[in-house]
Amino acid sequence: MTDGMLSKTATMEIPINRNGDAGTLAEDDGLEQVAKLQWSLDEKVGSSGGTRDLQQVMVSGPNLNETSIVSGGYGGTNEGIIPTSSIKGPAVRYNAQFNRRIPVTGQGSSMQHSSSGSSMTAEEASRGVAVEKLDFVKKWSLNTYKCTKQMISERFGRGSRTVDLELEAQIDVLRDTKKKYENVLRLARALNNHFYSMVQTQHALGDTFADLSQKSPELRDEFGYNAETQKLLCKNGETLLGAVNFFVSSINTLVNKTMEDTLMTIKMYEAARLEFDAYRTDLEELSVGPRDAVTMARIDAAQEQYQIHKDKYERLRSDVTIKLKFLDENKVKVMHKQLLLFHNAISAYFAGNQQQLEQTLKQFNIKLRPTGADKPSWLEEP
Repeated sequence: MTDGMLSKTATMEIPINRNGDAGTLAEDDGLEQVAKLQWSLDEKVGSSGGTRDLQQVMVSGPNLNETSIVSGGYGGTNEGIIPTSSIKGPAVRYNAQFNRRIPVTGQGSSMQHSSSGSSMTAEEASRGVAVEKLDFVKKWSLNTYKCTKQMISERFGRGSRTVDLELEAQIDVLRDTKKKYENVLRLARALNNHFYSMVQTQHALGDTFADLSQKSPELRDEFGYNAETQKLLCKNGETLLGAVNFFVSSINTLVNKTMEDTLMTIKMYEAARLEFDAYRTDLEELSVGPRDAVTMARIDAAQEQYQIHKDKYERLRSDVTIKLKFLDENKVKVMHKQLLLFHNAISAYFAGNQQQLEQTLKQFNIKLRPTGADKPSWLEEP
């Protein structure tokens, strides 16, 4: 077996010239390598005498980077020897257990380094977000605790609260006014719904009288008069419905938008007042205690929070005062116009003055929708 491997190695090392004849290597490098290989094989096989040592010899044989590949050349004997160290390719390592060579690349370490770096960056970012959320929850919990404590103290009469008597009176008046206007809005909607049903009934009754006047020759004139009367009442009723709808829409905007917006600002003001009193009480309690280093640091922090909530409270109090003033002016202007419209329209309708009723709608720039505008056309009917 050793002779076969030596003969195979020697055959691989014999150069062939351009004419097909055997040639010689410069400085007999090939023969010298064959002699070294034979000596190492004889020494190791003789000492062990087993196949396992032969595999170790194969592993400990010449490195591929140190061998040379011999081929025929055109420029002389040295041109056919190509050192394998000049061939670029992936490095390999030999696995003696499975008798195979495994390629080894240098990209694994760089990819592992980049992936570990990116994972560390993502971990740091997520850690920063978690810290921010934890800090926010901590501040919110502390603020909620202080405000709850202040609210309970005020409820049981133990704590003091900041009161603006003039502003509190205006807020109470606004809440009472809103309740009354909501009642007016509810009744106006009920009137609109009932009157709409009456107009629809008058319209159907007029159509029935007109049909009977055509089918009853002996009562044609009587049915005709009543049909014309009902049609006239239906037309005036639709005009009045236009005025009532405009009145309801304006009251709804005043109550559910303008007043509600002011009340939302008032709620924010009351919450700011509660926070201001909570931090004021906290500062007063700390000021009464001992004045050591830790307490002084806490007093400074409490003083800073107190100033922040004081500025917020004063800003919202100013906003509430301004909104209450503008709301009162807007309410007077809107209700003056709407009450005048409602009075003139109702009076003209029940007086039977069709011209005055139409003139009232023109005065307030109210445009009526044509009759049957809400009904689908015959193309849309199923």
